[in-house]
Amino acid sequence: MAESFKTRWLRRAFNLFPACRRTGGRITYIAADLREVRVRLPLDWRTRKYVGTLFGGSRYGAVDPIYMVMLIRLLGPEYVVRDRTATIRFRRPGRTTLYATFEIGVAETDPIRAALRGARAIDRVYSVDLVDDRGEVHAEVEKTLYTARQDAARRP
Repeated sequence: MAESFKTRWLRRAFNLFPACRRTGGRITYIAADLREVRVRLPLDWRTRKYVGTLFGGSRYGAVDPIYMVMLIRLLGPEYVVRDRTATIRFRRPGRTTLYATFEIGVAETDPIRAALRGARAIDRVYSVDLVDDRGEVHAEVEKTLYTARQDAARRP
């Protein structure tokens, strides 16, 4: 699916936002329906550590907010989405540009809405891999997101 005017604007805004910009990563694509996002993390002077490989903080920082923002946009203003936990497993040194593709399908958002009809809040786990041009995995990131309805999140 192609980018829309709205998602092109969102991509540019994200890439200019200081917290995202300083990671060294760049969002290269946001689908018009917001269900797919692609990130590129080049090995350059900002992301290179002393030994010449990609800095682990840049690897994590480049992918950190993506699932949360996607879910916020997909579920709408009647839901609260927050990061709960995250883990990163470094599989091999990053000696080249790495890429990540995030996807959240309808098969994911409909069950969340259904589960929140009967529960105050839920946690969901999402995973993304940072891969090189050949598809080799250099890091695995797992994020746990807290999701609740706005009215349930406000209750004590």
